Amino acid sequence: MRTEHGRRWLYGTGWLISAGVTLVAFRMWHLHLREVEQRAEEAERTRDEVARRKAMEERLRIARELHDSLTHSISVIRVQAGVAAHLARKRGEEVPSALLAIKEASADAARELRATLSVLRNGDADGGTTGSGLGQLADLIARAQAAGLTVTVTVTGTERCLPPDVDQAAYRIVQEALTNVSRHAGAACTSVRLGYGQETLTVQIENDAPDAAAGGADPADDAEGGTEPAPARGLGLIGMRERVAALGGRLHAGPREQGGFRVRAELPAKAPA
Repeated sequence: MRTEHGRRWLYGTGWLISAGVTLVAFRMWHLHLREVEQRAEEAERTRDEVARRKAMEERLRIARELHDSLTHSISVIRVQAGVAAHLARKRGEEVPSALLAIKEASADAARELRATLSVLRNGDADGGTTGSGLGQLADLIARAQAAGLTVTVTVTGTERCLPPDVDQAAYRIVQEALTNVSRHAGAACTSVRLGYGQETLTVQIENDAPDAAAGGADPADDAEGGTEPAPARGLGLIGMRERVAALGGRLHAGPREQGGFRVRAELPAKAPA
């Protein structure tokens, strides 16, 4: 009887010890697992910090290069244009409109360059814009007209405040299109149309130059947002496509049937409820 009782006690003790060992092993495994997870999270944070640091260093490098390569040249252009205008007035001569346009354009370029450098150095996490938007469209058109372009502007729909990235993209598209016209079809008449829809903003710039490539692109260059662009003469249209594609919009750039060139962008800009 005693032997049977001792055997049962021994079995019970063994099971109890086994359960305790299993519990301790499970606890140690759980702690090890948490340690591994913490190490993985720490490694991920370290990689993110290294990536952010490298990105910041690259932004600073680009900012320095832009400052050293462009700021001085733009300042010289602006000062020289101002001196030439001053001397013309001093001699009692009329200041050429092209000279005034150079002075104003260089001042605007310097302002935008400073804003861009500020964004690069501060590393705006929200991808902030450089302050250019359709609010400065009138000044842009005035400079183009002062430089000798014939430009008209038409606005349809109800004007409203746009998201900053859409506002800047629309301005940049008009700016680049007018630049292409001045380079390739300075004598052409150019129209700028802004259409405010319920969910989209349509930006269309077209000219009546007889040369189909007056917009600065290959006539076959016609794509929508996200489509691989055909080879172009410059980077202007590529930049347009990248802006539009980043916003999920559509871009068409190509010759018109009646002659000239058309750039048309449809940007998502849903009206507030």
